[in-house]
Amino acid sequence: MDTTTFNFTKTALQNIEPSTSSKRRVYYRDNQVKGLILDVRKSGTKSFYLYKKVMGKPERIFLGIFPDMSVEVARKQAFLRLADIAVGKNPQDELRSSKNEYTFEKLFEEYMERYSKKHKKSWKYDEREVHKFLSHWFKKKISTIRKSEVQRLIEKVHDENGLYQANRLLERIRHIFNKAIEWGYEGINPALGIKKYKEKSRERFVLPNEMPYLLKALEAEHNQTVKDYFWMLLLTGARRTNTLHMRWEEINWEMKVWTIPMTKNGESQKVPLIGKAMEILQTRKSQSQSPWVFPSDDFPDQPLTNFKRPWKKLLQLATMQMWKDDAMYSEMLSKESLISLSYKHTEDEFKKIQRKAKKQNITLPVGLTDLYLHDIRRTFGSYQAITGASLQIIGKSLGHKSPLSTQVYARLNLDPVRDSIEKAMSVMFG
Repeated sequence: MDTTTFNFTKTALQNIEPSTSSKRRVYYRDNQVKGLILDVRKSGTKSFYLYKKVMGKPERIFLGIFPDMSVEVARKQAFLRLADIAVGKNPQDELRSSKNEYTFEKLFEEYMERYSKKHKKSWKYDEREVHKFLSHWFKKKISTIRKSEVQRLIEKVHDENGLYQANRLLERIRHIFNKAIEWGYEGINPALGIKKYKEKSRERFVLPNEMPYLLKALEAEHNQTVKDYFWMLLLTGARRTNTLHMRWEEINWEMKVWTIPMTKNGESQKVPLIGKAMEILQTRKSQSQSPWVFPSDDFPDQPLTNFKRPWKKLLQLATMQMWKDDAMYSEMLSKESLISLSYKHTEDEFKKIQRKAKKQNITLPVGLTDLYLHDIRRTFGSYQAITGASLQIIGKSLGHKSPLSTQVYARLNLDPVRDSIEKAMSVMFG
């Protein structure tokens, strides 16, 4: 490479004019640092490079653009690169690695294809939640995502979406990066060391005085598939996703057992089917043309999906029935409301009553509107606890792998505690 060698100074480099010959670029060599080159292009761009043989092969290592990078800084950078080369490192390897490094979008695509879709029934939640909360990372190189950035994001999600959403998102980020490391990524997991928010286990279940209202509202449901689906949750205590994906081939009609091939804990589960559950299944089987017990109305070859709005309406209708039977709040329901208290007009009537209560500065009880669909599973276990079932039996019926998962039900059966208190009070007060 033909070059002119001289002492690089700011003034000297500023005075260099682009070549007017046919050459696209001209090189100049610094006489203080061996290998430091200035590349001057016809466009006028002046770039610092270090030319050096690394492991027997010539390498052209980019340092920076003049005058953004000064001569002094270029020399320091050249010395640093030379020091790396002296101990056997190739500075170009880091640059090539950076160029080939995954963006977060590319990593997430690989995570979905190699792991989530193959091993998780809930893979759609991964897809939905990451696109919802992490799409602003998609173009970022994964090494540029810092722990402090993850921490701020989790705090923001906590404030706007609650601690459970924040904790689940943190778990997803941590697992995605753990998989990246397992597959060869040599960086660090930016989610490590970030603590989850302390979660309080829910104890909400359908209380005995609430159950008649829930069942009455359930009978008003006009979609038979949705109604039967809710009933099956009540009658089996199975997880909602497992119940949605129930298939006819999983039912043993003779033994009256439903075998769930794979549950959340990674194992299969045998669920006893009592009389009403069998009646529902037999009726549905006689009318079914789908492999799914609870197929979608629009796509019979796919399982049910549109159950969230019916669940909300069910709880609103049950709650309005509770208000109607409560002397303190029955006046909030007009005669017209009482007449039209049906599934069809539930949402409109519910909003109308809420507006009326707000105008009169009356706080209505939440009734059953704070009930989650998963609370039905807890209801199943709670009534077992109330009737004296052991934690071992409850855990077995719910398919719990760990006894800790069943401990909540020990707090729900208060009858022995009440008996003990009554005996103590009778002694205390004579």
